[in-house]
Amino acid sequence: MSGAVPIGPALVVALLGLTVAAGVVLRLTGLGRGRAVLGAAARATIQLGVVSLVIVAVLRAWWSTGAFILLMYGVAALTARRRIGPQCPARVTPLAIAAGVVPSLAVLLTSRALPATPLVVLPTAGILIGGAMTAASLAGRRTLDELRTRHGEYEAGLALGLLPRDAALEICRPAAGQALIPALDQTRTVGLVTLPGAFVGVLLGGAGPLEAGATQLLILLTLLAVEAAAIALVVELLVRDRARISP
Repeated sequence: MSGAVPIGPALVVALLGLTVAAGVVLRLTGLGRGRAVLGAAARATIQLGVVSLVIVAVLRAWWSTGAFILLMYGVAALTARRRIGPQCPARVTPLAIAAGVVPSLAVLLTSRALPATPLVVLPTAGILIGGAMTAASLAGRRTLDELRTRHGEYEAGLALGLLPRDAALEICRPAAGQALIPALDQTRTVGLVTLPGAFVGVLLGGAGPLEAGATQLLILLTLLAVEAAAIALVVELLVRDRARISP
């Protein structure tokens, strides 16, 4: 039995229906982002179409696999910075994402927990980069929001003798830490609420349930490490930048 989705009119109707439904719900409820849903769906369709055509060629050699990973990294860093806002210095998101992904991927490869083949490394790197991007975006937004809305508390901390960095961390650290909640929830509920893609993909590839479970566990715990590092560094860099410009 194939696990592939059949391509045809039924798929087109389903994709269009789901996209329009999401946009209509957001518009009718006044939540906004309706156009963003339509734009995201269109971009995803185009990007996945292009990737589907080139991915086989990319996986033929390490140099092309590495180049594609660098492309994913660059897009993730730019996206995260755009999500955080113009107050985010340009260096913050590239450093935060790299701080999570590079050491974790190195551990997976040097320990041989992850087979060192382009077919395995590329999608794994994509998962880790995507997780770091989301975590950095959420943590960065929460950090800047807290520093802006709770400026009086920040000033109070300075008045009590705290250094600018310490006063800022007292304000933003708890809220920024909430950026790890999605990854924690996914890990806590795996197998009970969700069957993530790595688990299902390994099963469909012919491996046994234990191997599939071990693969998914490795990915989930690596994601926690990646996102924790990305969150910690994005908060630290934003706070240090704030402390540097504080009077």
